[in-house]
This record gives sequence, C-alpha cells and structure tokens, in this order.
Amino acid sequence: MERFKWNPEPRPKFLVNGQITGAANLPPAIENRAFLYGDGFFESVRVCFGKPQLTPFHWNRIQSSLKAHKIDGDAWDQSRFEHALLSLCEANGIHQGGRLRLTFFRESGGRYTPLSNQLIWIGEAEKLEDSEYVLNEQGLAVDVYPEMKKSQDPLSNFKNISASIYVHAGLWAQEQALEDALLTNSANQIIESTRSNLFLVSNRVLYTPGLDGGPVGGVMRAAIINLALREGYKVYECNISPQEMLRADELFLTNAIRGIQWVSRYRTKRYFNATSKELIQLLNASITQ
Repeated sequence: MERFKWNPEPRPKFLVNGQITGAANLPPAIENRAFLYGDGFFESVRVCFGKPQLTPFHWNRIQSSLKAHKIDGDAWDQSRFEHALLSLCEANGIHQGGRLRLTFFRESGGRYTPLSNQLIWIGEAEKLEDSEYVLNEQGLAVDVYPEMKKSQDPLSNFKNISASIYVHAGLWAQEQALEDALLTNSANQIIESTRSNLFLVSNRVLYTPGLDGGPVGGVMRAAIINLALREGYKVYECNISPQEMLRADELFLTNAIRGIQWVSRYRTKRYFNATSKELIQLLNASITQ
C-alpha cells in the first residue's frame, strides 16, 4: 500500500516594515488607518526573472508620496528597500515572473487627525506566468468614463488607497463591454485609464498627458518616456482632448505590471500597434536579470 504523502501549499509570506512574516502577524485591520480612512498609498512592482524591476523609479515615487501624504519615512534607505523586495520574492518562491503590492499607511491612532505620522508598510507577492512583458494580442477597446471627474490636487499624481473613481470607472467599462475606461479631469482633458497612463502616437511622435493635469505619475510612464527619447522619438507632455484621440495613429497604455498594452478601438477610431511592438521589445531588452 502506497504511503500517503502530504504536500501542503506553501503559505504566503509578507513584508511588514521590511521584515518577512506570516499572515498572523499582519497589523489588525480594525486599527489600520488605510482601512479606516484611506490614509495612505500603494505601489505595484513587476518582478522579471526573480528580480523586482524599475526599483529606482519606485523608490523615488515612494519618497514623493510620503512627503505629499505627510508620513515620516526617514528610517530607511533605497538599499534596504531593494533588499526587502528581493527577500519577499525569495520567501514566496518567485524566481521568474511576479507582482508585488506594497501598501504604505500612517501608524494607527486618532480619527481624521492622526496621533502619529510614523510609517507602516506591508508587502505581498504573487507569481505571474510570464517573466517578461507581453504585448496583448488583441487590442483593447476603450471609451471615456462620463460619470465622475478626477480632481487636480497635491495627491493626484500618486497611487492613493482612496480610489473610488477608478473602481466605478472599471465597473462602468465592464457594463459597456470595454476593456478599460479613460478618465478626465475637471477641465475635461483625458488624463489616464483606470489602471494605466496614456500615450498617443502621431507620425512617430509620442504625446502623453502632463502631470499637471492630474494623472498618476506612473513608473512605467517615466520608463517609456526615457526609453523613447533614447531611441530618438520626440515625446511631448500635453493636454489630450477627444479630437486628438481621433487624430492619432496609435494609442497605448502603460503600467508597471503589464508594461505596454495597445488600444485597437476608441469609439469609431481604429488604431495600429507598430510603435507598441517596438517599444515593448526595447523594454524587454532593458530588463535587469
């Protein structure tokens, strides 16, 4: 008779303030200011070949986010941050593709006015099938979400935990049988999608909404701008209107996890994807292994 072999699934490991721990040691939600007040922000980090990508970009945005949210994050540095992310990947057996979610919030205490500005941060990890960025085979269909406008304020450029507009825009896109929805600001400028930054291509010139319009200052947005400039593209940050959308040759979206996703349809307009293909090949060539 064959002996029974028990092969339990490995339990996920987390980062809490840079230390690897199990689920039992996560901060209690009932006291968590992220849960109670949406008092914080998050980062999504792509892992390729077991290594977190674009960490200098993420580190810089985290520092800007902490300053904007008035959270004290002075007790760490970039080297310790990068080491913690690698430890999180190793603890969860991520040796190829993966995704890290890092959530930053203020220490518990107080009501709307906090008692402390000390930082607490949590990291969680999941495996992804692909170790490189993969361009979508079928282009996305998108349209402008009409029911809410994104405000332009000192926190607009960050990935804030309080994200109701993105949730409702995503639900609207689902109801309209679209793959994503585009958001506008109070000036009716198109600034981003529910999960990505926006790029238009006309005559091999790239256009993307400027940060003063209120989009998230995406890590992949910055990486693609730098990459395109190195390859001789012209890149302009400018206001985007529906008319510019309809005049563009190509349209693509960028975020840290997916890299580049090309859009095939916006209303009656159909788009090509030659630039998206070229840029994602260059992006994969730049991956740190």
